[in-house]
Amino acid sequence: MIRKVLVANRGEIAVRIIRACQELGIRTVVAYSTADRDSLAVRLADEAVCIGPPPAAKSYLNAPALISAALVSGCDAIHPGYGFLSENPYFAEMCADCKLTFIGPPPEPIRLMGDKAIGRETMRKAGVPTVPGSDGEVRSLEEAIDVARQIGYPVLLKPSGGGGGRGMRVAYDEADLQRAFPTARAEAEAAFGNGALLLEKYLTRVRHVEIQVLADQYGHAIHLGERDCSAQRRHQKIVEEAPSPAVTPELRERMGADAVRGIKSIGYVNAGTLEFLLDQDGNYYFIEMNTRIQVEHPVTEQVTGIDLVRWQLLIASGERLTLRQEDIKITRHAIECRINAEDPERDFLPASGEVEFYLPPGGPGVRVDSHLYSGYTPPGTYDSLLAKIITFGDTRDEALNRMRRALNECVITGIKTTIPFQLALIDDPEFRAGRIHTGYVAELLRQWKETLNPV
Repeated sequence: MIRKVLVANRGEIAVRIIRACQELGIRTVVAYSTADRDSLAVRLADEAVCIGPPPAAKSYLNAPALISAALVSGCDAIHPGYGFLSENPYFAEMCADCKLTFIGPPPEPIRLMGDKAIGRETMRKAGVPTVPGSDGEVRSLEEAIDVARQIGYPVLLKPSGGGGGRGMRVAYDEADLQRAFPTARAEAEAAFGNGALLLEKYLTRVRHVEIQVLADQYGHAIHLGERDCSAQRRHQKIVEEAPSPAVTPELRERMGADAVRGIKSIGYVNAGTLEFLLDQDGNYYFIEMNTRIQVEHPVTEQVTGIDLVRWQLLIASGERLTLRQEDIKITRHAIECRINAEDPERDFLPASGEVEFYLPPGGPGVRVDSHLYSGYTPPGTYDSLLAKIITFGDTRDEALNRMRRALNECVITGIKTTIPFQLALIDDPEFRAGRIHTGYVAELLRQWKETLNPV
């Protein structure tokens, strides 16, 4: 069993990992930048090691500093959380070279899935449906135009080496593509150090549905159903839920079986997520795999009763996955709202300042994952996520009603948050009816702003 873990991350995921370790009797060391000296993770961990100044490149992305912190503090494992170095195969290799257990998959699956072109082709060969598009990177505008003419407009340009919506551009005709190609390539290069682009058919009014998987090092793999992440703004998720209102038991079984077949084909180990686009006819297409724990993992935990971070630690310790596919039962519904330090009335402009007072919601069917406390000033250097409010119930309506209550109960003063818009979203008739798609939030946001500033 792992004895001591370096938590190579910050914010709410660092707190989540520390808590899971504590329940297993594993000691924790949190690596922190000087900007996070007063963080909740530093207060909760058994030990804390400063790894550098606020810029992520000099702290949370500084692999030698993290490895050194783990070795000096006597750790035998590193949990990367999400973001930062969590999907960096070279970091996973460094851990192995230094006899540190990387709590995640082996380097090769990370490398395969980290390149979207290779990842898509790998899954296609494994029999997983993929979106029509280029065979690998489009190396020039002329090649992009040729592929677009073959598959038809609209098309989507997306970075091969990264995600999160950066560098993605939709082209509705050839003139659009000519304008978008150099911009998308420059953004991809700036964001990921890799300007390679893929070109895919742009599917409209689709849902974003992802399948959670778990696999051990002995060849046993299962899926834990789906999460619906269609409520997103500029490819950034705002609200997630499980199960998806659009997925039937039969469709869940097919998507899950494809996901498991896909990860077995690459020798995947630990927790991961395969992301799909689901059209209105029930057709689904693999788009990418996240080889790490997801921000939205709590909704899966709440509907299955399975602690994913605990299983990450157990699998990394060499334990066998004792869960069988027939053991996985979706017993209730869960919703998650990401509470960010942003002002939705000002186009989600990042907000900053001291959290003067923080009172999380509570009561039946409510869970809060957060790193906030009263008097804390979240650093503006990193992601704006403040908290995740998760509600659950026997039915979707019950989970939604609890979310409305929880959002109204939540008190965060001194800093703007996304709660006002999320309240509007939760009560929107289309969302309540489960009739949404990946462009839904943009449409709702326009309507919401009009109610705030009537002409």
